[in-house]
Parts: sequence; C-alpha cells; structure tokens
Amino acid sequence: MRVLILGSGGREHALVDAILRDKGTLIYCAPGNAGISKQAECVNIKPDNITSLLRFANDNKIDLTIVGPEQPLAAGIVDAFENRGRKIFGPRRLAARLETSKAFAKEFMRRWKIPTAEFMTFTIKEVDKLRKYLETARYPLVLKADGLAAGKGVSIVQSREDSETELDKFFIKKVFGESGERIVVEEFMSGTEASVFAITDGKDYVVLPPAQDHKRVGDNDVGKNTGGMGAFAPTPFVSDSEMEKVKSEIIERVIEGTNAEGYPFRGCLYCGLMLTEEGPKVVEFNARFGDPETQAVLQLVDSSILGLLQTAADKKIGSYKLALNNAAAVCVIAASKGYPDHYEKGKEITGLEDNFPDTKVFHSGSTLKEGRTMTDGGRVLGITGIDKGGELKRASEAAYARIEQLHFDGMFYRHDIGKKAIDFEMKKGSNI
Repeated sequence: MRVLILGSGGREHALVDAILRDKGTLIYCAPGNAGISKQAECVNIKPDNITSLLRFANDNKIDLTIVGPEQPLAAGIVDAFENRGRKIFGPRRLAARLETSKAFAKEFMRRWKIPTAEFMTFTIKEVDKLRKYLETARYPLVLKADGLAAGKGVSIVQSREDSETELDKFFIKKVFGESGERIVVEEFMSGTEASVFAITDGKDYVVLPPAQDHKRVGDNDVGKNTGGMGAFAPTPFVSDSEMEKVKSEIIERVIEGTNAEGYPFRGCLYCGLMLTEEGPKVVEFNARFGDPETQAVLQLVDSSILGLLQTAADKKIGSYKLALNNAAAVCVIAASKGYPDHYEKGKEITGLEDNFPDTKVFHSGSTLKEGRTMTDGGRVLGITGIDKGGELKRASEAAYARIEQLHFDGMFYRHDIGKKAIDFEMKKGSNI
C-alpha cells in the first residue's frame, strides 16, 4: 500500500513509525524531517500546497493520504482530494471549524449541550464592549484567539490589569494576526486536563487511550503556553465512568450534531478536556491527532494504525477491532533556547546514533544539512520512553535516561513530565 503523510513534526514521525508495522507499506511524507527521512521518502511539498499534493498523489498512485497538521484542513484539502476521488483521512473544511474557529466550536457545543466553560465572544470592533465586560467580570478568566495560533493563543488573566495587557497583545500588537481579531472569553475551569482521541468515520468511532499534555514551558506548569512540552499515556486520572461520559456527552453529540447540520466529522476528533467536579468538560477540540500526545498514545496500540485510519476513510470503522497492550509511555520534548518565543535554528544534534532499549526518538523540528542533523524548529525532538509493564515511572526513567545522551546548543526540556500521575500511581499502590 502507498501512503502519503502530510506534515513535518513529531506527530507525523510517530504516525510513520506506527504505520510501518504493516508490512509492504511504502510511505511518502511531505515535507517530512531528518528523522522521518530514515523511515519514509520525504517529498519537498508544503502540506498546504493542495494543487501540488493532488498532482503527487495522482502521479504516484497514493492509496491513502493522512493529514497531520491543522492548516491543510483549514484550507479544505480533504474537500479537494475527495472531490477528485482520492482517499484521504481527515475532516472536510466545514467540520474542521471545530478546531479552526474557537467561537464556532463554542457555539456548536452550546447548541448540542456539550459540557464546556461558559463564554462570550468579542471582535476587534467590539473592544470597548469587551473592556466594559472585563471591568465587572469574575476573575480568573481565559482569553482565546478565535483562529489557529499553533497552540499559543490562550491567556489566563487574574485581574482587570492582566486582561488589559493581554488585550494589547491581541488587538494592538496583533501577536496572533487575524486569528486574534476575535476573542473568546471563558470562565476559568479547575481540574485535571486530559486528551482523548476519537477516530470516526462520521457514524461509528474508536476511542484511543486517554493521555495528558503539558502545555506550559517550565517545570511545575509555569511560564508561557507552548505547542506542548511533553505527554504521557495512559493517564490514571480518567476513570471508566468519566470515559463513558466523554463518549456519550461529547463524542457522540459531536457526531450527531455535525451530521444533523450537514457536515459529518470524519477523521480524528481530539477532545481536550478538563476533569472538573461536575464531570469532564471540553477545553478545546482539534480536528487531527495531537502533538505530543500521539507520540505516547500510539505506543499503546497493538492493532494496525493504518487499518484504523483506512477504515475511517472508507466509512467502515465499525469493522475495526482495536487491540491495546499494557504499556505506558512518556514523551519529553527537547526544545530550542528561546521557545516558545524567538529561537535559533541550525544547531547540530548529536547522540542520535545511540541505541537505547524501550525508547524512541521522534523528530519534531530537524533537517539534514551536508549529512548532519540540524535543529529546524522550536520543538526539536520528542524522546519517548515505553514500559511494556504499564508503569509510567519506568517509562519516564527510560525517556530521561535517553535525553541525557542527546545534545544541541541551547537544548532544554521539562524535568517533570508525568510526575503528578507517577506520584498518584505510587500513592495509590501504597494504599492497596
């Protein structure tokens, strides 16, 4: 089978690695990265260049295209491929609005009674109305850019003064460009975060093990929001009863609602959740696999990942049998100095040739230059430790042992990925 994967990050590298379990699969990746090039044929086409990608898929008789990042979905790549009879995994443009417009997603959740934080929306032309609202609002509050912002368009404000500083970033400095010209203002939700992937063909669905991301740049969840500094799976904080609520009150209502409104959601529905005292509530939806959660979650699946995505694209996911193992996985992101703000590129990465048991190194931002592997992004590597016995502590120890053998100038990483879950599991075990 001939597969084309779009993207250049750790998520795409993890998908390449998982799909290669199916023997006889030829994988192309557009554009890929240095790590992906070791396992697939990289093609120098940007993932939002729909015309060139369609031509490539036709010329190379691609059986299935898999969309990694959000930008091509927003541009309507699935519509373009399906309209020309090419099989592709991902939602069409109207369904992808669940990610590409936070205001749309919040209104959708209100219509379909999907649990989420209370909210209001304001445009750049309504800034005076917004300021008046913020004068009497109850803090803390969450301000979100309506459009795509690479996981960084979210600010938690503790006071009226904080909100004014953030409004300056949105409307005056325009840090988030057009994406920040509309703001969603939400009540602040307390609880534990979790990420759940539902793979759906628009009717039936398969749920993968729940994970947890770490968005803040620094240890102990301090500092700026990032695209994700690490993740682990499974998370012990999602109980069986909570997962049943996620299915019945969130996933199934999304499927019902998008069908009823005429844009069935097919692909990966990423549910970013807050586990509150009232039950799971949606923080955000994404219309594709999460990064870095994918690097951890796919290590827990024994059945064919290619088969899963193919049956979703074929609208036959009801026939897919998900097989899980008992593993636990922890992914730690090695980032470039300065991330998530300005960072340097072109630093040589060393230590990649070392072979460590129970670990995988997924490339998120790398490139090859004269035979050397160089940094090419803010998030550079995703070092994933795996424990087949299901212990997060051992998976974490494997990941951190491996990361100590890697180096590039300015490299930094969080030292506490999964720590809260590990402490929880150890405390729970001591009480048995």
